[in-house]
Amino acid sequence: MLSKKTKYGLKALTYLARQENFSPVQIGVISQHENISQKFLESILLTLRKNGFLGSKKGKGGGYYLLRDPKDIKMSAVMRILEGPIAMVPCVSLNFYEKCDDCPNETTCSVHKLMAEVRDSTLNIFNNKSLADII
Repeated sequence: MLSKKTKYGLKALTYLARQENFSPVQIGVISQHENISQKFLESILLTLRKNGFLGSKKGKGGGYYLLRDPKDIKMSAVMRILEGPIAMVPCVSLNFYEKCDDCPNETTCSVHKLMAEVRDSTLNIFNNKSLADII
C-alpha cells in the first residue's frame, strides 16, 4: 500500500510541476490546495530538496520549486526516495537486497519468483513514467 508520505509527495510534486516557469510556491499554498498537513508537508518537501528534486528560496516570493523538468523526474526515483524499496520483499530488491531468514534457497523459492516478477512489472511502469506523464 502506498504511504501517505509518498501520496502527498506526488501531489506536491505535481502541484509544483503545474506552476508557470516552475516559480517558487510557499508551503502553506501547497498545503491548502492539496489538503495536506503543513508540518507533514514540510518534512516531505525537505526530503525531496535534499535528494535534488526541489530547490527552495527564502524571503518574499520564496518557496519550493522544481529543479528539473518534469519529464526528467522518473517515478522510480521518486518512489525510492519517498517510499523506499520498490520490491515487496527484500530478497528481490535491486537496491535494498537482504536475504530472507526463512528461505534456504532463493532459486527454488516460489515466493521469490513471484515477487521478482511483480517487482519487474512495477519497476517497468515506474521507469517509464515521469512527473510530466502524471500531470
